[in-house]
Amino acid sequence: MLIFNCTEAASKFFSRVHKGKKITRVESPPSPVIEDDEPDESAEQWLVHAVTVQRKHVLFAIHIPTRYCMIFADAKKADVEGFVRRFADRWISGLIRHAGQFDILQWVDDEPMMERFQESCGQFTLYRRSHRSAQKHIDEIAWIFQDVAAERGSLPPDEFSAERFDGEMNDYPRNSKGHKDYFYPDSEMMAHWLRRYCGLDATGILTALDRRMEVKREIWALQRQLDAQ
Repeated sequence: MLIFNCTEAASKFFSRVHKGKKITRVESPPSPVIEDDEPDESAEQWLVHAVTVQRKHVLFAIHIPTRYCMIFADAKKADVEGFVRRFADRWISGLIRHAGQFDILQWVDDEPMMERFQESCGQFTLYRRSHRSAQKHIDEIAWIFQDVAAERGSLPPDEFSAERFDGEMNDYPRNSKGHKDYFYPDSEMMAHWLRRYCGLDATGILTALDRRMEVKREIWALQRQLDAQ
């Protein structure tokens, strides 16, 4: 189950007025605090926030446990189904691209992965509630996004460009309750994805993440060589 916890701004974005009556898919949550919900292994808790950049709607979605974020520029107001489709496509695309870039695809079996994803995330719900810690991270990402958009004079022109921005933000160290040290959202999300949707055990996940770090070091070494030329 995909659970989109909507800030006040996002709740308004996903609502519309028809003949003087407010129509919304955003529901009251089962509890005011996300962590107080009944435990559900299949639940994917995200925080969604909405801002306006260059007179266009932009949505920010951040995964509560891993702080993995995605940015959706030029979103259509009150189009919940359109957002969810775009969200799922981006989530899968971003992780597959990341896995390919860092040689993790050898641990990914496409068909079972998608079956698990459809079974777990085939349904969704929207709740009207926020999350203070995750909101701070969204605010920081939104500030960077607006600064980049102002510098370039436009929003990301396509999903590929937006996905690249996602990647840059997810390669930035974060901290949150439950983590003793700083962590990287892209690494945390990859471990989460390999566990939940690729069926890897702790040993397999550690092996995959070790390979990911090996490739990162190879890339860093190559960059240093190029910079030295």
